[in-house]
Amino acid sequence: MNILKTVTALLLIFFSNSFYAQNKDISLEDIWSGEFSEERMEYFQSLKDGKSYIVQNYDRANQDILVEVFSYETGEIIKTLFSSSNIPGLSFFQSFQLSKDETKVILGTNEESIYRRSKRGIYYVYNLQTEALIRIDDENIQSPTFSPDATKVAYVKNNNLFYLDLVENTTQQVTTDGEKNKIINGLTDWVYEEEFSFVRAFEWSPSGNQVAYLKFDETEVPEFSMDLYGRYGENLYPSQDVFKYPKAGEKNANVSLHLYNVTTQQNSEISLDEYEYLPRLKWTQDENIFSVQSSNRHQNEIKLYLVDTQTKEAKLILTEKDSAYVEVNNDLTFLKNNSFIWTSEKDGWKHIYHYDKNGRLINQVTKGEWEVTSYYGFDDKSNQIYYQSTENGSINRDVYSIRPNGKRKQRLTDQNGINRAAFSADFTYFVNTYTSVTTPSVYTLHEAKNGKLVRKIKDNTALSKKLESFNLSPKELSTIEVNGHELNTWMIKPPNFDPQKAYPLLMYQYSGPGSQSVSNSFFGTNDYWYQMLAQQGYIVACVDGRGTGYKGRDFKKITQKELGKYELEDQIAAAQQFGQRSYIDADRIGIWGWSYGGFMASNAMFQANDTFKTAIAVAPVTSWRFYDTVYTERYMTTPQENPSGYDDNSPITHVDNFKKGNYLLVHGSADDNVHVQNTMQLIEALVQANKEFDWRIYPDKNHGIYGGNTRLHLYTLMTKFIKDKL
Repeated sequence: MNILKTVTALLLIFFSNSFYAQNKDISLEDIWSGEFSEERMEYFQSLKDGKSYIVQNYDRANQDILVEVFSYETGEIIKTLFSSSNIPGLSFFQSFQLSKDETKVILGTNEESIYRRSKRGIYYVYNLQTEALIRIDDENIQSPTFSPDATKVAYVKNNNLFYLDLVENTTQQVTTDGEKNKIINGLTDWVYEEEFSFVRAFEWSPSGNQVAYLKFDETEVPEFSMDLYGRYGENLYPSQDVFKYPKAGEKNANVSLHLYNVTTQQNSEISLDEYEYLPRLKWTQDENIFSVQSSNRHQNEIKLYLVDTQTKEAKLILTEKDSAYVEVNNDLTFLKNNSFIWTSEKDGWKHIYHYDKNGRLINQVTKGEWEVTSYYGFDDKSNQIYYQSTENGSINRDVYSIRPNGKRKQRLTDQNGINRAAFSADFTYFVNTYTSVTTPSVYTLHEAKNGKLVRKIKDNTALSKKLESFNLSPKELSTIEVNGHELNTWMIKPPNFDPQKAYPLLMYQYSGPGSQSVSNSFFGTNDYWYQMLAQQGYIVACVDGRGTGYKGRDFKKITQKELGKYELEDQIAAAQQFGQRSYIDADRIGIWGWSYGGFMASNAMFQANDTFKTAIAVAPVTSWRFYDTVYTERYMTTPQENPSGYDDNSPITHVDNFKKGNYLLVHGSADDNVHVQNTMQLIEALVQANKEFDWRIYPDKNHGIYGGNTRLHLYTLMTKFIKDKL
């Protein structure tokens, strides 16, 4: 509480001195033209020496793409590793992937996105020593990946797994049964990609002599189809995208675990105990042992197995259980002795644990009523674990080091706000990205052993200077007591705020499980829109209610089996409390959100129409029956088991309670994530209930609703709606 009061006081001083004297207002064109874009540090990759890193740059004058080597310590260019102008037969590439030994690189061209994380394209291997260029395959492929010794490249084509032997210049087909919408080898299906956050489902062994991979049999998974309309004049008839999408309670793909031996060219299937999902696959540092994690359908139990590649037997070494659900993450790290690092919420907060190779607990590394928010890795030379946490409050992040025995903990960052680290390969340095509500991103280089500042890399003083000419307001951080909990909140008031006046209030929220919308970080794109609304006489606020993250397991998982219930109670109670403040007009409170936030805004409008005058729902889930198995059942179990949980909190169920208008519903017709079916079903329910409302469909736009002038059009629509209805 004291931290939040201090931050708010500093904000008021900062904005009074810097911004209040200015009178230039923000326009939507300013926001969507990139006027307020932050200068960011280019994507970089540490080289194995730990002293240098590489960055891809574009020389516009010479139309050349360069991958350059920089010194961590000085920031100076050491050399150009390679460039498009020096590769015979290839004048352009979109992506690159360096081999572990840094002698070769995979170059991607003609890449096209498929879903959120997946893409396909034409790929080449370029030898940095011999300057030889080899096309991996004549057709579009996915997920090309070097073996650790860089002698082979595995990839997926037409749902089958292949590898190219770079020494023999021969291609070996590992699987033959791949078929679209039936069998996938070495890649994940849609729901794994979206909800377990990975696409490549194969892993090379440390020597490159074996490949562990997953096979998805989605033959029985129901299909979803979307019409694609194209631009006027392009197509007389719409095309159709058909893909497998398991909705809550429906059949998932049957996933199996396999091992391929490169030397013998033999495939083996690995048997496991009963499971529904295999969400993670990872080799240990031992050539003959890899790990796999399995989960039951309710996702309240995760099992960790070690698989012996010689006996083909899987040994269960750890079982993690929770009465609600167990989160899948990428924190598992195997040390040289095959002991491993694991993170868990089993003491009520997410912390780091150290286990031996047989799954026996050595010790709990971190402890306290705060969360480990990122696990960065383990340096065996210094015997240090590096992580990020909320030890200085749930709205802040700091970087720490600690010994595996839980001793000699050290805070490596010293400014309150959000600190994110990117470590060099040998943990000599880390690049810290720092931001706060008053500070756009600042990039600095630090020594990992003690956090000592080595040099400043980049800041956004130019953006800060530019913002001085705009009439902006502080983003005030505070807490509000709602339903027995101190909830984090931010508020933006008009620049010429007069506490004697009563202003309309627009509340934004997302509210999804484990999410966070209130943090000590600088403006995002929507914040500039909120500043524009504040300039036009609105107060904008956000409250992270129960179910959101970084305040412990119980706070987050209270919404189990009843998504939308407690979150809505908190938004209603917060709105009513705000309405009691003299400077807020309780009869003019609106709410909006996107995706889960659209689900919440719809429920708020229909179930609390006496509290909320106006609502905007963009790409909302309107019934969890329409959403996918992995996400939905993690929190709700299945519709067959929990029908009331699904229906009692569905906006569709409550349309009859909607007393008056002022509701805007927006969706993209090509949303592969939250299907436009959600909006169509809600529209039909509203029509049959004879309720007046507004709606817009954006043709061929996905869940993000962007492209060309789309975002400008959408925010122009929403701005006008707010001004007309609130």
